[in-house]
Amino acid sequence: MKAIIGKKVGMSQIFDEKGHVIPVTVIEAGPCVVTQKKTSEKDGYEAVQLGYEDIREAKLSKPELGHLNKAGVAPKKYLREFDLENAAELNAGDIIKADTFKKGDFVDVTGTTKGHGYQGVIKRWGAQRTPMSHGGGPVHRHAGSMGSTTDPSRIFKGKIGAGQMGCDQVTIQNLDIVKVDPELNMIAVRGAIPGPKGGLVYIRNTVKNNKVKNVELGISKNPQKASGRNPQKASARNK
Repeated sequence: MKAIIGKKVGMSQIFDEKGHVIPVTVIEAGPCVVTQKKTSEKDGYEAVQLGYEDIREAKLSKPELGHLNKAGVAPKKYLREFDLENAAELNAGDIIKADTFKKGDFVDVTGTTKGHGYQGVIKRWGAQRTPMSHGGGPVHRHAGSMGSTTDPSRIFKGKIGAGQMGCDQVTIQNLDIVKVDPELNMIAVRGAIPGPKGGLVYIRNTVKNNKVKNVELGISKNPQKASGRNPQKASARNK
């Protein structure tokens, strides 16, 4: 697995060679430093802990500072462990930059969604209002009756209601990388990712299996389709 820690910069757009516009999210990825190495002999598995974003020593506790001093690295604000494919080759102090990924790679991006505070059922779940006429009263945006009677005499778990909205960890899978800039430590991925501008994100190669189909473009193997009945006509149409 390949992975890196970064921050969401914002959304933009890139034009490809054919002039098509591609909506992208720009991520400042790394540089990350290896702060700890887990080995099979000592820990039972192989992984590395990455640190991201420098911070003043006064912002860390003594145990946190001692942990980083042991690795011989500068104080870091964020620490995260990853099961990297080359974990056995890395050592404490090694640097991981944005060029660990390349254009065309598919990645999963994990972030924390924007917080919306305490919200009612209409904004949080898209519920309907109660009737506005015939004495509906001042409760038009309330949840209303929950429907429980003598049996079961309770509300089932998972029933929608008012509460905290947002601030959830969300992973968007199978986003392809459109551009990588190693000098600026920037990665542009197609589409949107969770979180506000400046929000912390984790990028790792996708768990999805992207298979490349070895079929000729525009020609179907389905005999019920026109291109399947007459492949020569379909291939001439694509020229």
